[in-house]
Amino acid sequence: MKKTLLAAALATVAATGAFASPEKYVLDASHSQILFSYNHLGFSTTWGLFSGFEGDVMFDQENPAGSSVSVTMPVKSMFTGWEERFGHFMSQDFFGATDDDMVSFTSTGIEVTGETTANITGDLTLNGVTKPVVLAANLNQAGDHPMAGKPWAGFDATTTVLRSDFELGKFAPFVSDEVSIQISVEAMKAE
Repeated sequence: MKKTLLAAALATVAATGAFASPEKYVLDASHSQILFSYNHLGFSTTWGLFSGFEGDVMFDQENPAGSSVSVTMPVKSMFTGWEERFGHFMSQDFFGATDDDMVSFTSTGIEVTGETTANITGDLTLNGVTKPVVLAANLNQAGDHPMAGKPWAGFDATTTVLRSDFELGKFAPFVSDEVSIQISVEAMKAE
């Protein structure tokens, strides 16, 4: 009897999942940024950012745990605000980046933590190293964009990574190993 009830429950869950329909959204490159910051010698917090990157969100508003995200950007699209710092980051001291080197994040799971919040677990690939990270995410808004007239969604997220996990730990602890990341993205429903 227990096996029959369990089988029926699993069939119900599977059937319900079959009706879930994540919809594809593409990132709005002009309104999506990834900011990073680190401590410099205890004197200041230094900031940099990535912008203009590409990515897809498979967004299931009815079942957020069934959503997913994938983002990719060239390492050289990093903006540091100072040309010499950018050059140093691209040198062998840090990335040694070529035009083909990419940063990517692909979600592997989403745990809903509140009405508009979730922890997004995924694989971050940076400097040729892939490590799991967890993004603390918030759905800012989902609905029709007032100017574009089609479905739109906006999300913020934060996480912290260690440079040394990605073989980028040179000059630690003077340049902090810990890097704080803030993400804000907008995504439009794909045509």
